[in-house]
Amino acid sequence: MADFYELLGVGRDAPADELQRAYRKLARRYHPDINKDPGAEEKFKQVSEAYDVLSDPEQRKRYDAFGEDFRRVPPDVDPETWARAQRAGGGRRSPGGWWTGQDPAESSRGGWSGTAGFGEGDVDLEDLLGGMFGGRRSWGPIPGADQEVELELPVEEAYRGGQRRLTISGPDGERTVEVSIPAGVTEGQRIRLAGQGGQGTGDAPPGDLYLVVKLLPDKRFRVEGRDIYADLPVSVPEAALGARVALETPGGEVKLRVPAGTSSGKRLRLKGRGLGTKQHSGDLYAEVRIVLPDKLSDGEQQLYEQLAAATTFDPRRRR
Repeated sequence: MADFYELLGVGRDAPADELQRAYRKLARRYHPDINKDPGAEEKFKQVSEAYDVLSDPEQRKRYDAFGEDFRRVPPDVDPETWARAQRAGGGRRSPGGWWTGQDPAESSRGGWSGTAGFGEGDVDLEDLLGGMFGGRRSWGPIPGADQEVELELPVEEAYRGGQRRLTISGPDGERTVEVSIPAGVTEGQRIRLAGQGGQGTGDAPPGDLYLVVKLLPDKRFRVEGRDIYADLPVSVPEAALGARVALETPGGEVKLRVPAGTSSGKRLRLKGRGLGTKQHSGDLYAEVRIVLPDKLSDGEQQLYEQLAAATTFDPRRRR
């Protein structure tokens, strides 16, 4: 797993506003609707996950303490003891991916359950096979494995949140789970369902189930990170004279003031109307598109001819 700070290009002491600026810059660069490079979508998911973790103070604290293992290490594990086990045991884990919390000084095996080594020279094949087939060493109860499932959501459902019933297929067969989707989830965000993963052996606990959010394409809305973009069609008189017009958003219809003299392509910002929590919410941008009727009526034709004769405005010399 790439380091989240390196993915965002910030230091480990970066404040929240610096994290947000770095993420928005990278999200625009790698968004698959903009960047057609084959690896852009994966890069976009990586930086989105990095920002989701580091923008949450509690998750960031655990990530700083445990690195890429921050989701696997149980909440009652002391970071200092964990660090000592890392140094003494070469970073080994149990077969289920859980650390036992045992101090390395208490065990000649380095403080981790099992011998499934992640460093050179750590794998004792005789011990491993002996434990699996009832030999001189036994693993004991093994916690269930964590599982990941992709969760496809329309933009409106991601914005509002809600309840979903999902059928999950796995090694233990099919089962149905109920999930509460938090309002404002973003592309690549992981929703954790504790104890809903693979079953453990013996009295060991099950693993966790992680739902990875994937936003479905929408003709009305474009999503970049936490920000949402929507086209705002306006007529020539509305753009020239100013008007209040209706705009459909994922949260419902809103009335938006279009200033007089607005040109096509101008973005009108609705602060805090994007995806995310109240503390870390994106914005919604309405992009003005001046639209003409397919066919002018006789009266419209005359008025446009009068306007053309009366105006001295030349848009090609505007700048």
